[in-house]
Amino acid sequence: MHGEGQAIGGRSMESMTGRLLVATPALKDPNFDRTVVMLVAHEPGGALGVVLNRATEVPVSDVLGSWGTLARDPAVLFEGGPVQPESAICLARMRAQRPRMRGFHPVSGSIGTLDLSIDPDALREKLTCIRVFAGYSGWSPGQLEEEIASGSWFVFDALPGDAFVDRPDDLWPMVLRRQGGILSAVAHFPADVALN
Repeated sequence: MHGEGQAIGGRSMESMTGRLLVATPALKDPNFDRTVVMLVAHEPGGALGVVLNRATEVPVSDVLGSWGTLARDPAVLFEGGPVQPESAICLARMRAQRPRMRGFHPVSGSIGTLDLSIDPDALREKLTCIRVFAGYSGWSPGQLEEEIASGSWFVFDALPGDAFVDRPDDLWPMVLRRQGGILSAVAHFPADVALN
């Protein structure tokens, strides 16, 4: 859980579950260029997250039927990351702050992952919205910590609406701008410095 110290990568470290990884301009991996990743798990065995700002054009309803009516606009699948793109991870925002419900695994506050095998109609009154991700982003033990130390990622607290923004393409600069100071200037960093 967020805030609990534990041994990660051979050393004591705070869990980053529920926090945002924001790609720095130094990160050259095209899978993560200008991405914002929400970590849904960060444990001694590694880390797992989903990219919040890579919408596809595939409607959720085309793939998951009635789950599509609960999906936040844009109600499309998102590319969660390069690992197992045929699998789906669902982030849900519940109406209760600390919900206890079968199939819901809290990540941060009222946001968590949700088991898509549950009947969506049974959850309609308990959910405010969902977002579905094809694939995920994963790191082996210590790998994420090394990437952060090498300057590939900024780590920031998430706001409750970050995972469900209406304009996901604007999330990367939006998260950077709200940090203030020099970090807000990074939001204006050109995608290709050769064009500057």
